[in-house]
Amino acid sequence: MDHSPACKDKKKKTIDQSMLLCCKLYISESRNHAALDAIERAARLDPESVIVNKFEDRAYNRVRYTIVSYVMHDSTGSAIYSPLQQTVMAMAEAAFGAINLEQHSGAHPRLGVVDDIVFHPLARASLDEAAWLAKAVAVDIGNRFQVPVYLYAAAHPTGKALDTIRRELGYYRPNFMGSQWAGWTMPEILREKPDEGPTSICPARGISMIGARPWVALYNIPILSTDVAATRRIARMVSARGGGLPTVQTLGLVHGEDSTEIACMLLEPNQIGGERVQNHVEMLAAQEGLDVEKGYFTDHSPDMIIEKYMKLTSEDRN
Repeated sequence: MDHSPACKDKKKKTIDQSMLLCCKLYISESRNHAALDAIERAARLDPESVIVNKFEDRAYNRVRYTIVSYVMHDSTGSAIYSPLQQTVMAMAEAAFGAINLEQHSGAHPRLGVVDDIVFHPLARASLDEAAWLAKAVAVDIGNRFQVPVYLYAAAHPTGKALDTIRRELGYYRPNFMGSQWAGWTMPEILREKPDEGPTSICPARGISMIGARPWVALYNIPILSTDVAATRRIARMVSARGGGLPTVQTLGLVHGEDSTEIACMLLEPNQIGGERVQNHVEMLAAQEGLDVEKGYFTDHSPDMIIEKYMKLTSEDRN
């Protein structure tokens, strides 16, 4: 593909700003500022991809970047190019170069340095386009960095769910002090064959999950207690898996020295949103004699993300 300046100019004239893809890139680090600086410098190499949000959590030792760019099509309407592909690869390269999973610890589960990459369609873009990009990035990550990659949701041939794959790999089982994840303690040969990359694991890099799905909202609810067992009970009762709210997935986690937290993934946030989850958690926590703080979303809404992207790219052009 021609990446010459003339080609870039031509692209800018034909970009449809209603055909946008959003990438959420989860990296297992938030305490090493030099590592984060290196990752963010890599993201700025191509101004056509924009970081519209960054969410860090020191207790979890985890960061998520929300990155947006356009997708281009050939004459048949098939997706052929998005600046996101090279931006995500540059950020992954920086992460693998700066972070060693064997030296990592935190209160959030993880299986890799580049732990999860998910693509969402925005505006008039389609889920098929998000899945195309997810699969292209998976091939690149697997081949270039020799990291096992598992595809999920729309990027997987049968739509396999992320939480199913994670359970098979032992993602949710703490390996340190009953509530922490530290270093690498799993076998270095995978029993479940990855979709891309090798079946052997480099413990310093771990495994990556890459998927595509419609918009998912993440909503965290602080519990004013250090009783992680009670928090886990509440989390399970709230979740669809535990017979609670449909399309809601939860984790009960230690969060700092004096509190715990219920991390919620809202798979259909327009149907069951943060307020309904909040009310359900408060009801269950009251039965346990626990106080609950108001929860918070960890990212902007899709409309706000599009608005920020348009503003930032307009400023860049000017």
